Amino acid sequence: MNTVLITGVNRGIGLEFVRQYAIDGWRVLACCRCPESADALNNLAQQYANQIIVHALDVAKHAQIEQLSKSLSAESIDLLINNAGVYPSVRGDGFGKTDYEAWAYAFEVNTMSPLKMAEAFIKQISRSKRKTIVTITSKMGSVADNRGGGSYVYRSSKSAVNMVVKSLAIDLESDGITAVLLHPGWVRTDMGGPNGLISAEHSVTGMRQVINELTHADSGKFYAFDGQVVPW
Repeated sequence: MNTVLITGVNRGIGLEFVRQYAIDGWRVLACCRCPESADALNNLAQQYANQIIVHALDVAKHAQIEQLSKSLSAESIDLLINNAGVYPSVRGDGFGKTDYEAWAYAFEVNTMSPLKMAEAFIKQISRSKRKTIVTITSKMGSVADNRGGGSYVYRSSKSAVNMVVKSLAIDLESDGITAVLLHPGWVRTDMGGPNGLISAEHSVTGMRQVINELTHADSGKFYAFDGQVVPW
């Protein structure tokens, strides 16, 4: 049985990843900050009791990441999905209105935590068959795609994690690990808002197809949920 570890799974895209991988027979290590209040996740875990294991994890706290890795030291993790992310308030994300504390927190969650997760779980990933790290990013982190300006906090945190994953792909090449970036599309979630163009199910179905078709030659690339290459 393949094993996937997913962060930020209490709702939206993360929760849908858990659901779809469980349906497909994967063993799912489902991580979120407050499992005790994640009703939808807990209901899903009850439905797939032999496959979904819920873990408390705040990815902004490196000590928690290290402790989780220690508790899962015997695991083989085929796929790590760095899904946890934050989108700061629009009121604090425009020119002249920047919330610098929110910016620092966005970097902790969106940029630093994917690298910390890779560092902490490198042994578990290396001993698996698939050896894949996927980080959920955004086209808003693409320099070439920025035509609207603004969103300094979110854009910069995603541009930075794009560089992190590009370097990961190079540094982990000799270990046979594939590291890629995925843009989920504009999804109707609490983060994406009600005007999103696609559902979480549509987004995750597409991203899972991209993941399933990855080869090691794709390491370091930036894909959209529909398989299109995203410009940096």
